[in-house]
Amino acid sequence: MIKKIFLGLVLGFFTVACSNDDDATVALSNLNVNLNGLENLGSDFVYEGWIIVNGNPVSTGIFTVNDSGTLSRTSFTVNSDQLASATAFVLSIEPAVDPDPAPAATKLLAGDFSGNTATVGLAPVTSTGNFDNASGVFFLRTPTDEMPGSGNNGNDQYGVWYGTPGMPPTSGLNLPPLADGWKYEGWVVVDGVGPLTTGTFTTFGAVDEFNGFSGAENTVGPPIPGEDFFLNAPAGFTFPLDVRGRTVVISVEPFPDNSPAPFLLKPLVGTAGNDTAPAIHNFNLNAASFPTGTIVR
Repeated sequence: MIKKIFLGLVLGFFTVACSNDDDATVALSNLNVNLNGLENLGSDFVYEGWIIVNGNPVSTGIFTVNDSGTLSRTSFTVNSDQLASATAFVLSIEPAVDPDPAPAATKLLAGDFSGNTATVGLAPVTSTGNFDNASGVFFLRTPTDEMPGSGNNGNDQYGVWYGTPGMPPTSGLNLPPLADGWKYEGWVVVDGVGPLTTGTFTTFGAVDEFNGFSGAENTVGPPIPGEDFFLNAPAGFTFPLDVRGRTVVISVEPFPDNSPAPFLLKPLVGTAGNDTAPAIHNFNLNAASFPTGTIVR
């Protein structure tokens, strides 16, 4: 008799448990992303979407982008209640093998929901301001090839510096400060070969973080970002490199960086003219490099 009572209690428990499980089934809804201008991040990084619910990030899933810019997924299944109460959408760049469940600092796109749609932009890339009025100037000179007190060596076509020439030169970049997870990087493009870095930087009135191509006389350079091209030419390039007539670019790079090539964000692009310092050359805003999109719940 006791065994029968015990068995009845156990069966009753499982009946209740199953009933509770059914009642607790989570309702799910689709979140659809329509994003243009993203690029392949390689095998070590992925994109991840997040909805902001009560001030907290909730992952909507990861996806990759191929060399043609096509997303591996455009629809994601999300908790219905969380999706309905979400106030914003954020897109971040994450390690493909990611032990941290929180979003990385490299947040690329974000937008607030208005009704069921969020239009996303580059707001999380900058700490203040935006790229709407980005501009700048650069000049050609080779200060790292000059011995102190010796004056100009007459080979200024082999270097590019982002600012206005002078003693000392001053910054000439009108760009917003970047948020954590991002750095600026300068480039000179050699047609048929590729881009050459001039170094990464986060401030405009100080030396940048790279001098690997500089001349042997003064490897520090002036107190602005830039580079001379004399030493340690990468494979395929020939130094000294004449910068005249070449495309000069300022990009925004993820940190840590997913690739040695320029990232998709290239807010400033200019062409070096034939005149060296004191002549200056202008950068132009390159808004066409900015990704865009909408998120629909």
